[in-house]
Amino acid sequence: MKKKRIIVAATGASGFPILEAVLKLLRQDGSLEVHLIVSGSAKLTMVHETGLTAEELGEYADFVYQPDEIWAGPASGTFRTEGILIVPCSMKTVAGIHSGYAEDLILRAADVTIKEQRTLVLAARETPLSAIHLKNLYELSLLPGVRIIPPMMTFYHQPENMEDMVYHMAAKLVEPFGVEAENYCRWTGGEI
Repeated sequence: MKKKRIIVAATGASGFPILEAVLKLLRQDGSLEVHLIVSGSAKLTMVHETGLTAEELGEYADFVYQPDEIWAGPASGTFRTEGILIVPCSMKTVAGIHSGYAEDLILRAADVTIKEQRTLVLAARETPLSAIHLKNLYELSLLPGVRIIPPMMTFYHQPENMEDMVYHMAAKLVEPFGVEAENYCRWTGGEI
């Protein structure tokens, strides 16, 4: 059975433990072929936050691209994918996507995803959010297939440590692509 493709991209915002957890979940699921793009600023932030290099991170992916490879498959609508997950997603990237400024492979792949009305998930990472950030995110959220899923902490699943919180967030990010993380704890209501 041929695997469906997913594009995972990383930009320079904070949140690389979540990206690593996302890639591990996608690898465990096994139903998706992972195409990874990591920006230059992402490589710097990743080393600072996790100690991982781009090469080590690339081991979780089936294909790895450089941001300047604008001729690569993800730059075309004829390259069939389930969509793109950008984690972490900087406000610079959000602004580029919002304005259609497809200067590199990450922005072009997001632009293609929007025009083809495929799933675009943005793990938008910034705090505090300015009026410009909020406007860009709001307007993107109105487009078909776009989901804004900021990496926010939750406590209803009673996390015991940081790894539990990272896993829960990663599970939320892959869910729009049909990936059900084994230990994902959903809200059940419960008694107060």
